[in-house]
Parts: sequence; C-alpha cells; structure tokens
Amino acid sequence: MTAIANKRILLGITGGIAAYKCAELTRRLTERGAQVRVVMTQSAQEFITPLTLQAVSGFPVSHNLLDPAAEAGMGHIELAKWADLVLIAPATANFIAKLTAGIADDLLSTLCLATPAPIAIAPAMNQVMYQAPATQANLATLKQRQVTLWGPASGAQACGDVGPGRMVNPDELVTAVVDYFIDQAQPQLLAGKNIMITAGPTREAIDPVRYISNHSSGKMGYALAQAARSLGANVTVVSGPVALAAPAKCNLVKVISALDMHDAVMADINQQDIFIACAAVADYRPATIAEQKIKKTNNDEMIVRMIKNPDIVAKVAALENAPFTVGFAAETQDVEHYARDKMQRKNLAMIAANDVSQSGQGFNAEDNALTVFWPQGMTQIALASKQDVAAQLLQLIATQFNANTSP
Repeated sequence: MTAIANKRILLGITGGIAAYKCAELTRRLTERGAQVRVVMTQSAQEFITPLTLQAVSGFPVSHNLLDPAAEAGMGHIELAKWADLVLIAPATANFIAKLTAGIADDLLSTLCLATPAPIAIAPAMNQVMYQAPATQANLATLKQRQVTLWGPASGAQACGDVGPGRMVNPDELVTAVVDYFIDQAQPQLLAGKNIMITAGPTREAIDPVRYISNHSSGKMGYALAQAARSLGANVTVVSGPVALAAPAKCNLVKVISALDMHDAVMADINQQDIFIACAAVADYRPATIAEQKIKKTNNDEMIVRMIKNPDIVAKVAALENAPFTVGFAAETQDVEHYARDKMQRKNLAMIAANDVSQSGQGFNAEDNALTVFWPQGMTQIALASKQDVAAQLLQLIATQFNANTSP
C-alpha cells in the first residue's frame, strides 16, 4: 500500500500549455493507487482533450457547471464533497486571480469555493506574469489561506523566455502529493533530527573533457531525502551530477568528484544524527588529470593509472561520535554475503543491498527492491517505485535509530 492508495484526488486543469503534462500526472497518480477525477476549464480543452484524461483516469471528465448528468444537477457540490485533495495543475495567472477573489463562474472555480478539502496549486505561466506584483500578491494571499503552492520551477518556457513560471514536472507533483498525505497520516518519527544523504554518481576526471563515472541516476537518494523530510527531519543532500530537480525543502550541496563529496560530507558531518551513504562513489580516480585534452594517437592503448578514493562511509562510521550510519551495497552476485561483510568491515549500523543485475531495478530504473541488514536482523523491501521503497527504508531506519538512541 502507498501513502495515496485509495485517496480521492480532484485534478483541476486550467488553460496553459503545461496542460499536456496532466495525462502523465494522472497516470502516475493512478499507478500509485489514487482515484483521480479530472475537471477541466474550457480553455484547458484547447490544449488537451477530455477523452485523453478520461482514458488515463478511468472516470468521465467534468467541465460543465450545470451538468444534467450530475446528482441533482449539482456537479460542483458532488465533486467538492468527493475530494480528499484538490490539485490545480497547471494553475494559470488568471485562475489564481479568480481563486483569490472568490470568483465562481465555471465548474472548477465554483467547486474550489464549495470544497472542504485542502487545495494545492501548481502555478504555470510566463515568467513576467509570475513576477508581476498582482500575481505575487495573489499567491501571498492564497498562502495565508492555507492553499499549498508546489512550484513553480524555473527554466526555458514555451514562449522562449527563461525564468520562473514553469509547472513542476509530474514526478515532482506526485512526490509532493505523497508527502502531503504522509505528513497528515503518520507521526514525525525523525522530527528535528539532522540527516545527511549522499546521492548520485561521482565523476573522476581524466582530462578537461573526459571522465570516469557510473550509471547512478540519483533517484534513490533523492527519494530518500523526500522520505526523510516527510518524517520531520532536517535533510542535507550531498549530490553528484544528476538530471533531477532539487528535493523540496532540503539543503542541496552539489559536488562532482569523490574527493569533492568527501570534503562536503566531512565539513558538516559532526552536526548530523543520521548519515545515509546512497551515492555510487567511484572507488578509484585517475592518479593525474591532464591539463589539456588528450589527443588520439596511433597507439591502440591508453593506460590510465588509478588510485583509491577515500572511503566516505567508513570514515564517517569510524568517527568518535559517529552518526547512525547506513550504507548501500549495489551488487551483481552473492548480495547477502557481500552486504553483511561490508556492514561488519565498515562498522555500519545498517546496510541496504540491491541486486543491480536484475532488470527493471537499481541504476536508472524507476523501481527498486532492497534487502536491509542490521546486526540483529534483516528484512526485505519488495520491488516497488523508488519513492515507496525509500519511505519503507526510512521507517526502518527511524525504528532502528530510535531503538539505538533511546535511554
């Protein structure tokens, strides 16, 4: 079961180009067990058809305020009472203004006034419109009314401008929805605790244009960061180069090489209660880095002498007042043997092992499965999305941490 299994999410789509992302957003939410009903404004239907949203949600799409098919012709009341959460994505500047003013001139704006459910919005508009004083004032008012804002992101826009105003991507919105329901449903097991998580790969330079790296995407580490934050922790993520948005409400420290990651970790490790070494840190690096690009020659071989990188997780675990230290073991064979050996050799409190030779899990995949070991036991986390696996792993870590630190 996921945090949003059987949750009723009303997705309101307004008339912005980002509306095309809502098919993927709906699919991702339903994959995780949510029931999604879609309400579209008239202008939204210019960007994506109701039939598309009906196909991915499994429910008819609503768009008429006065719908004879609705109970007593009052679809806005029916839907308003049905929802556990109303999510407006994309939320245009126009709709944000209507929501702020309490205007109710179509189905979506009317049900927003009629619903007892919490409302979240994902703003999406041109960067000048977003930064306009009127829009900023409207957003500030909505925040005061406990409307949750997710985004916007910054970057290139459909109009050619660059700046804040992009709707956050569907995966980030799904994570935000999951975190919202987790925050509502579970005790803050790590409230006030400081957790540092390493994530992603490292890049070990050969020359100014070439490097040695691995297939880590950083998705597992970033999912762990969100899971830790949802349990009330203060989270620092030390991340190698990844193509992921910064985890919400976390302190993100970007690094490139294993030495960079080592220095960033050790600079702040004494402030941490828990350290989770999820990054795929290169074991070795080139002994020398060429100052200029190495030119191809007639030689059939190029020999690069490698030297060992510092073992970050072992150094952390060996500190006099070490935080509760959790390692990861990405293996291709004899997973339990190598994981237990690594846990004992490095004096780790826990280790999470995964078999990256299995198709559909581990590096660059959306899903993962883990076998988690600690000195007194072990458990398995079955194949699931990395967000779900991360949530289960953080529950285990919190349980073991609290058991080890209780008087």
